[in-house]
Formats: sequence, structure tokens, C-alpha cells
Amino acid sequence: MDNGMENMLDTYLFETNSLLAQLDELLINAEKSKDFTADNVNEIFRIMHTIKGSSAMMEFTSLMTIAHNIEDLFYFIRENGIEQLAPVFKQDLFDLMFSSTDWLRAEVEKVENNQPLTANIGNFTCQIKAFLDKISKNFTDTDRDTLHLQQSPSKQLAESMDFHNLVEPYIIRVFFEEGIGMESLRAYMLMDSLKGGPFSFSCYPPDVETNSDTSEFIIEQGFYLGFRSQEEQDAAVHILVNLPNISSYETLVNLPETADEKAPELDAISTVPEKTFSLPAAAPNINDSGAKSTHSASKQSLISVNLSKLDSLMAVVGEIVITESMVTSSPDLKGLKLDSFLKSSRQLRKLTDELQDIAMSLRMVSISGIFQKMNRIVRDMNRELNKDVALIMVGENTEVDKTIVDSISDPIMHIVRNAMDHGIETDQETRLAAGKPAQGTITLSAEHTGSEVLISIRDDGRGMSSKAILDKAAKNGLLTKAEGDYSRQEILNLLMLPGFSTNETVTEYSGRGVGMDVVKKNVKAVGGTVLLSSEEGEGSCVTLKIPLTLAIMDGMEVSVGDSIFTIPTSNIHQAFKVTREKIIHDADGKEMIECMGSYYPIVRLHQLYNIETKSDDIESGILIWVESSDKSYCLFLDELLGEQQVVVKPLPAYLDNFDIKHSGITGCTIMGDGNISLILDISSLFDVALRQY
Repeated sequence: MDNGMENMLDTYLFETNSLLAQLDELLINAEKSKDFTADNVNEIFRIMHTIKGSSAMMEFTSLMTIAHNIEDLFYFIRENGIEQLAPVFKQDLFDLMFSSTDWLRAEVEKVENNQPLTANIGNFTCQIKAFLDKISKNFTDTDRDTLHLQQSPSKQLAESMDFHNLVEPYIIRVFFEEGIGMESLRAYMLMDSLKGGPFSFSCYPPDVETNSDTSEFIIEQGFYLGFRSQEEQDAAVHILVNLPNISSYETLVNLPETADEKAPELDAISTVPEKTFSLPAAAPNINDSGAKSTHSASKQSLISVNLSKLDSLMAVVGEIVITESMVTSSPDLKGLKLDSFLKSSRQLRKLTDELQDIAMSLRMVSISGIFQKMNRIVRDMNRELNKDVALIMVGENTEVDKTIVDSISDPIMHIVRNAMDHGIETDQETRLAAGKPAQGTITLSAEHTGSEVLISIRDDGRGMSSKAILDKAAKNGLLTKAEGDYSRQEILNLLMLPGFSTNETVTEYSGRGVGMDVVKKNVKAVGGTVLLSSEEGEGSCVTLKIPLTLAIMDGMEVSVGDSIFTIPTSNIHQAFKVTREKIIHDADGKEMIECMGSYYPIVRLHQLYNIETKSDDIESGILIWVESSDKSYCLFLDELLGEQQVVVKPLPAYLDNFDIKHSGITGCTIMGDGNISLILDISSLFDVALRQY
């Protein structure tokens, strides 16, 4: 596949997935109100028309056929009025449309995975046509006499043709290859390709984007483009000859007899031909911006950009940040009085920060896409499990890095399914007896907290039973101490052990042993943590603590001997000096320190990594109280070097042979003086210390 077709496929996938997500949201909101509005019908018709046309252009026959059948269904409903549809058919229409979106989405996933599309779609098309036949019989005889479908749409177009809008004197008449299909879409794509030219233009038919019935006219009489000058006409021809699927074109001149006369109709225009050209079949050379165009060439406010290009941009910006830091922190500058250099370096730092912020903002996308998907899951599970649960969304416009959004979609989906299946009570009488409303509630919320995003999934269900969790853990041999020694939080954390599930029945949605451990693993892969909280009889809450971006982070540089480490500032709670008298020892002789009424273990980095240090006296160094997920402890090190924004670099592949990623180190960064600092993984570092001590 050449670059042009590959870009076209990427655009097709992006736009089709966006349209299907938009359709899902529309259907869910309409179902809540128990009816379609006229605007809903028009929007569904438009979505199906677009999917049909773009699928035909990409030669995805199954997608095109199903979308075409649904488009026909909603054309019938639109032309005859949704209010004429009997209420008894409304829920059937909702079910049919949800099934259709699922089917279309499954086919698009096959395209994404380079799998063959479904060949036999007869059963599904028959289902759609059968529903159309059924609702058409719902109309009275009088209604049927006035059905708009009885008159050919192309006839309606022919009867109402008005060419007076095309007044430009220089015309191009375009014919597409015979039998290619979707001529209205080809005309729209032609306009899209011309939009970058140094001209404006009008066209006839003017509504090719929204009216597929213009195809018949284009086949018979061609597609007309009007330009103000011959130079603009020539420039358009220069672009047109390189486009695919065009068999011929004709340049025409529209010269009115007098200045006061009305512009002649199109039939008169065609009597003044200049030149007619036939074009050979051309290789696809699609100029696709991924954004809709207007009929006149104008600047676009939105464009689609391949994510790999943004990755490359962030990599370059990261190198600029490092280089700027190396220049301004060069040891060669020590002792020199360079006022002009200092002024310039401050300005460079300001511009670098602005560039970095802009580059990061380009990767930020709203989390609303994930939240909207949960609407569909709650809707389907309500019907499957016979429950009544409302989904409330808060902060859905919160923005996160695109890579992180893609990574947390599945974990959030799993948590919502757990809340629906395990959390919310099935029996409404049980809820009422507990003083709760009959309808259950799941609340999805997202908010920024500094350099992180907190995503919470909260339900008002039955909560998590400590006894049930402990019984299951004991049965699976997961307990490491007596049941009575476990705190409530430790009991909840057992849920994130591999293969743990308290659900004895395997359902479509849960109980398969792929549980919270997978959620924890996926969230941790993007530098996040999972926190569980629950009150029996009151409900549960799962909180995901996610970094805004994986590329750049705020870190505290610390030294241990001659080694430099970076601790993410989001994990730092407090830094302080301590005296020997404050240190206590547990039953195993391990050091602990009291902080705000609680005791925390101390991890000495020089012992953990066998680093030579000038002194291991607790009073000569400094303690940093760090937190991550359910872990909270103190690190002992030599000194703090200062806070700095760092560019996160992956560890070299050859270090995998030394299992360094399981040593409490998650990556590295290059400092201003050119030295390398290792970034500590606060979550796994404590586990490493427990194994070694």
C-alpha cells in the first residue's frame, strides 16, 4: 500500500470510529428519552450516508452495504416523519440500531487488524429490510398514498433542477469512470482535493456531500465546477488531471449576451465548449487533510495528524530541552560573568518551556471518548442483568496524553463491568430496605491534580465483603499471615492478586479470572497506580492515578555517593532531617521512622544498590517520605540536588539481560551537565528492598 492509500485508510478508520462513537452516544441519549427526534433521524441518516460513501470509496463492500440499508431505512423514516412510527416499533428500532453499530464496529476492527471482512451479510441485511417492510405497513392507506418513497428521488431532483446559482464564466465539467459508483462522494472528494488551490469555486449539484441522489444526475450530465477566471480554471485542471477515477473532463465558457441578463442555464453553458479531454486511469494520489472542506477554498480550523508525527515532535522537543539544559548548565561557564549570556539563556529557557507546553498540548485528548463508551456498557448490562443503573459522568472534558488514553480504556471498562456485575444489587427491594434509591448509580469522574489525573469509578452498591475476600484468598493459598492480622486496606489489595475473583459464576462480563491484577498491570505500564476503597453496604470506589504524559515529568534529583537518581515529585510527600533518637526498629530489626503519628520503614539506597557513600550516619543524610499506591515509606540518601523537569528516556535494550527493570528503576534521563540519572520506580522499589533485606 502506497503512502497515499495508507493515509487515506488512516483517515477512514479515524472518521468511521468517530462517527460510530457519535452514533452510540446519540442512540443512548435517544433511548433515555424513549423516542427519536427529527434531528436524531437526520443525524443518523447523515452518519450512515458518510460511512456508506467512504466505505464504497475504500471498497469495503460489507460495510458499504449495511450502511446503505440503514440509510434507506432512515430515509423512509425521515421522509414520512418519525412521529408517524408507532410506539410499539420504537424499542425494536433502538435494538436494531445498537446491533448495527456493533456489527459495523466489528467490521472496522477487522479492517484495523487486516482481517478479511464478513462475506455473508445476507441475514443481517434481510433483518434490516424486514424491519423496513414491517414499519411501512404501519402507515394507513392514506399515508401510503403520500409516501415520498413512491417517487424516485432522482426524479424529484430532475424536476427541481435550477442552474442559475452557477454564474462563474469558466466551467469544468467532470465525468467519472463508468460504473465506479458513489459519484456524489467522488464529487465531494474532488472538491476536497481542490480546496488547497489558489482559487475559490462553486459547483453543481451543490449538495453532493449530503444528497446521494445527485449521483444519477452526475452520471448523466457530469459534475460542474465554476471559476472566476481562466487562470483559476487552468490551475484547477492542473490538479484535476492527477486525481483518480476521472474518465474525462470538459472546459466550458459561460458568456452571457448582456451584463443585465440572467446567467444562462447549464444546458446553454454546454453549447460553448472549449476543450474536451479523456484521462487515462491514474494511480491513487489522494490529497486528504482529514477535515471537511467548504465549497470555496478556505483555511481549515482542524486537521488530523498521525500520532507517530507527534511522537517524533515530542522526541525532538525533548532533545531541545536536554540541549538547552546542557548549554546553560555547562561547567565551563562557572566563574564567568556573562550578563548578556544569562539574559539570552533566560529567554531561551522561556521559549523552550513554551515550545514544550505546546508540543505536549498537541498530544492531549479529552477523556470523554472513554467515558462515552461506558454508557453503552451500562446500557447493555442493564438489559442483560435486569438492573436499573444510571451512569453519571463528571469532568469528562479532562485532557490526557493520547497514548495514556488508549492504554486505560480497557481497565476502566473492566472496572465498570465489575461495578455493574458485582457491585450494584440486583434486587431493588434490597436497595430500598438499605435506605438507597431503587436505581443504582455508577459515577465516573476525572480531575487534574498537578501533573496527574485522578480517574474514579464509584458505585453505590453492596460494597466489598472482607469475609468473602479472605475466604477466597485462603482457598487459593494467597494469604501470607493470619486472617486477623490483615487490615481492611490489605484485604482490599488482595483483589489485585493474579487470578483473584470472588464471583463463583462465569458470565459474559466477569468471573473469568482476568481481574483487577490486569487492571493494575495496565495502569502501572503507563506510570499510574490503582487505589481501592469500599464500605460494606455503602459501595466501592476504584481510583486510577495517571500521569498527564509519559514523555516529560517533574523530578527531584538526589545523590547517593557519586550516583544521581531522579524521584518523581508526584511520589514525594515530604523531605526532612532526622536524629538517631527518632529511629526505632521493628521485630525483624528493620529501621522505621514516625511521621505524623504513623510509622514507616526506611530504605537506604546505598545498601540497596551497593553504592559507596562517605557516611551512612542517619543524621548526615536526608530522608524523603514517598508514597505510591498502597506503599508509603522513607528513602535515606545523601542530599537533594534540586527539582527539575526531565525528559524520560527508556533504558537501553541490552540492560534487560540484567533484569534492571525489576530493580526499582523505570527509566533514565540526561541532566544538564551530560550525566545520566536513573529514574526510581517508587511503587516497585519497596518490594525490591523487602526481597534483599
